[in-house]
Amino acid sequence: MRKNVEKKYSVKTTPKATLRKWYELMTLGRLLDERAPNYLKQAIGWSYHAPYAGHDAIQLAIGQAFTNGEDHLFPYYRDMLTAISAGLTAEEIILNGISKATDIASGGRHMSNHFAKPAWNIHNVSSCTGNHTLHAVGVARAMKRYKHTGVAISSQGESSVSEGYVYEAINGASNEKLPVIFVFQDNGYGISVPKRDQTANERVADNFSGFANLRIIKCDGKDVFDSMSAMDEARRHAIEKMEPVIVHADCVRIGAHSNSDKHEWYRDENEIAEAKAQDPYPRFRKELLEAKVFIESELVIIEEEMKKVMLDAHMKAMKAPNPDPKSIYDFLFAPAYVSTKYPNGTHNDKSEPVKFIDSINATLKAEFRHNPNTFIWGQDMANKEKGGIFNVSKGMQQEFGIERVFNGPIAEDYILGTANGFSRFRKDIRVVVEGAEFADYFWPAMEQYIEMSHDYWRSNGAFTANVLIRLASGGYIGGGLYHSQNLEGSLASIPGVRIVCPSFADDAAGLIRTAMRSQGPTVLLEPKTLYNSKQAMTPVPEDFEVPFGKARTRREGSDLTVITYGNTTHMCLEAAEKLATEGYDVEVIDLRSIIPLDEEAIITSVKKTSRCLVVHEDKVFGGFGGELVGIINDKAFEYLDAPVKRVGSPYLPVGFNRILERAILPDTQRIYEGMLSVLKY
Repeated sequence: MRKNVEKKYSVKTTPKATLRKWYELMTLGRLLDERAPNYLKQAIGWSYHAPYAGHDAIQLAIGQAFTNGEDHLFPYYRDMLTAISAGLTAEEIILNGISKATDIASGGRHMSNHFAKPAWNIHNVSSCTGNHTLHAVGVARAMKRYKHTGVAISSQGESSVSEGYVYEAINGASNEKLPVIFVFQDNGYGISVPKRDQTANERVADNFSGFANLRIIKCDGKDVFDSMSAMDEARRHAIEKMEPVIVHADCVRIGAHSNSDKHEWYRDENEIAEAKAQDPYPRFRKELLEAKVFIESELVIIEEEMKKVMLDAHMKAMKAPNPDPKSIYDFLFAPAYVSTKYPNGTHNDKSEPVKFIDSINATLKAEFRHNPNTFIWGQDMANKEKGGIFNVSKGMQQEFGIERVFNGPIAEDYILGTANGFSRFRKDIRVVVEGAEFADYFWPAMEQYIEMSHDYWRSNGAFTANVLIRLASGGYIGGGLYHSQNLEGSLASIPGVRIVCPSFADDAAGLIRTAMRSQGPTVLLEPKTLYNSKQAMTPVPEDFEVPFGKARTRREGSDLTVITYGNTTHMCLEAAEKLATEGYDVEVIDLRSIIPLDEEAIITSVKKTSRCLVVHEDKVFGGFGGELVGIINDKAFEYLDAPVKRVGSPYLPVGFNRILERAILPDTQRIYEGMLSVLKY
């Protein structure tokens, strides 16, 4: 196998104390690796375990290269020895494996074998293989921005490199020249899928050989000294050259993929025997003896000591408490900013009305001045006078500079995934992303969105992504497919992210300010047809704030409650005024905040009027209105004098021709007819 790094480490030149430490770590790791399945057999836990045996050398090296206080480490589910080598104790490993409440990775909320130590920046990654490469790139970007000396280390198997977001991560890191190390632990299999079904190259690292500003280092991941040399050189290069590095480590998988896999079904006896013959652990032990650094009795003593460490850790972990079922609602949402001046999100400002788009622009700039650790990126964000596809961010790069306001590639996963990673560097960082030029294009980022949604819950409150996702939403612009759809019905079903949708300029400003001062992710749906609409113009106090979960009554009434948000708010108000001339008094509730929802305002209004119509632009079938109807039926059914009805779009995409668009999207007349049908029921 070709080596392209000088072997800086050898059994002869490495101090005995260091070799002893390495052997202790490898022994402890192997003891835990082999013991883990027993917990499942005894119905104690560890129902998912991916044995690392065969990856010992490279994992030892990753952990030893990791520098606590400087680096960020993103291990994957097979990285048990990586975690131990980086500093996790045997007790911490077992607590994770048997999902105890005191597990520092997640408190039992996340899958076993997902090791982490948040206080040391050893990150809790998800089960979605390889997606943490984007987070590592985001952290590395922050390191570069803040001139921090350190690296982000991302570790994974070779098969997960087939994921598109891994290519986005490596492409972005090489383009931006970021200090990140991507370790590929190549054991030849993705569960049962052989490497030949993953890539045409013998080594997946060669798929990236044409990338500029990228160093590729290949090593024997079964050889301790070769792996140590590779990781040492990778870290040095990444820091000194400010470039990403791929370390491709050839390993073997001695056991099955996990305890739910039977590798005998797809590997013959000879192949399994050959893998066992290449076991790095006895190979290292043999090297120590042959070099006469240790004698047999010394190694036996170390092995006995590590058995005691493991058993002691086992006894302590078994006494640890299990998670409390009552805790399931903890850490769903990170703490929100609380407004003291505008607790209900209303004001009496009489200043000159401001356009919706200008309100967003002005508030973003104000918050960038308020917090110097605020950043924004996305497609078309900053190119001379251009500021986003609708020019919402116009003038921001000119005022705040390219370090804080910059373009992202046309890769929505990359835009959002690096925002997650960037916000991991410091708790006071706030990131705003234009998640896609149109909300419809956000779907490629959904994996990262889901990841972000449960970061806080999954880590037991240890981490949340402080990110505001801006999406130009909805139709009425003649945009057709990919330019006119609504996402809230789909996004609202994913717990952990706040979703807001303003109808007026002041609420747009107030919700942005609250989101950017809160912890956790928020989606801001910006109805793009309102950007320059006279109907959406209002006075906007300079410091206005709108709390999450506070609806706003746009029109008082006693005969019918109409619940709406976004574009249709204005149509509902028009229809209500038309009905007023006919003797009906309609109350219009503008939700503003979809998640969390102001259930109290909804139920209070329905109890008053005894009739309700839900109106939104999105499809009726599967739309968010169905949830509203369900809540009303659950909590106010006895107050109703008529069924709760809905007005929205039919179960269709939005067509491009204006004739088709008008036939699909709701309008004032349809809303008026819907109101009348409920009033006359």
